[in-house]
Amino acid sequence: MNLIHLIAITAALADPLPNLTLTPGVATNLTTAQVCATKWGKDARAVTSKMKATVFKEYGYSGNQDKRCPCEIDHLISRELGGADDIRNLWVQSYSGDWNAHMKDRVENRLHVDVCGGLVTLQDAQKYIVQDWTKIWTMYFGSGK
Repeated sequence: MNLIHLIAITAALADPLPNLTLTPGVATNLTTAQVCATKWGKDARAVTSKMKATVFKEYGYSGNQDKRCPCEIDHLISRELGGADDIRNLWVQSYSGDWNAHMKDRVENRLHVDVCGGLVTLQDAQKYIVQDWTKIWTMYFGSGK
C-alpha cells in the first residue's frame, strides 16, 4: 500500500466526533440507580432500521456499504449512560481509524463503572461524552491508541 492510497483511506473514514447540530445527544430520564441496575446488552433496543437509514442519509452515507465504512450507527450518549434511542442521539461512527467505535465503547464502559461507583455523576458523564469522548479516552487511557 502506498502513501497516497493510505491517505485516501484515512480521509474516507467517518469523523471521530458527531456533528452536534445533527446529533446533540439525548438522554432518558433514567436515574443513576436505574442505569446501574440495568443489564445493558440484554435489554430491548428501540433503534429501527428506518432510524438508522435516516442517520446514514443525514450524515451523507449510503449505508453500511459506504466506502467510508465499516461503521455503525452509534448512540452519542450510550445507553449504559442513560442515552435515548432517539435519532438526535445517533450518528455514524467508524470501526477503524485513530478514534473508533471500539475505543468509544471502552470510554463508555469506564464512565459507567465510575458513575455506578459514585466517582462521577450521571449528568457529568453524559456531558463529557457529548463534549468530546476522545478527551475522556486520553484522561482514562493516555494518549496512546
